Amino acid sequence: MVSALDIIDEAIAELEARLNLKPGEESSSVANKKKTNNIKAGNASKTETPLEDAEDQPDICKLEFKVGVVTKVWTHEKADKLYCEEIDVGEEEPRQIASGLRPHFSLEQMQGQRLLVMSNLKAKNLVGFKSNGMVLCAAQTRDDGTERVEFVEPPEGAAIGEVITFEGLPAPRPVSAAQVEKRKVLQACADGLKTTEECLAAWNGHVFMTSAGPCKAKTIAGGVMR
Repeated sequence: MVSALDIIDEAIAELEARLNLKPGEESSSVANKKKTNNIKAGNASKTETPLEDAEDQPDICKLEFKVGVVTKVWTHEKADKLYCEEIDVGEEEPRQIASGLRPHFSLEQMQGQRLLVMSNLKAKNLVGFKSNGMVLCAAQTRDDGTERVEFVEPPEGAAIGEVITFEGLPAPRPVSAAQVEKRKVLQACADGLKTTEECLAAWNGHVFMTSAGPCKAKTIAGGVMR
């Protein structure tokens, strides 16, 4: 008995034969349409790598961190702990990102701050504000139980938009935001994200580097980064 799937398979095979396509091959018009749609969609990172080409590298190299600077900041209308920021990371337009930093920094301290942005994350809706990335900070618990937070800062000579590398590891090949979420890449890296005794930002001891030198917190040594 011929099933519906057999009939569909025969129809596909006949169509491929008419178009002189190999089995499973797309026509040029379909491929071009997909390419156009991908461009219009605007991937989270222009440098993202197909997952199969990135599997052989450390998890941290699947993430993308960019040098950025806060160009505009305001308080979230409905969330007491959130700032809303526009951050220049060397792209056509600033990224809008929400960060839970109001308990730790004033608006004046936020404005013009140089920092690192994790840029190949899926956009998140944070109390009605669409956040396109994450600001990287170092944190440490004081003796009284309160938390001290500092930005992970790039050196002055690092260009806005520069992608961070990791000392002793291959050049990063970031995967797509969808794969970062699906494969829980950030969660896999979390335990290794700490500052060194010299306050340098590192993952399992591999220091975050720019062409102008390492990234670091001001005073937090041995703190977690998130």
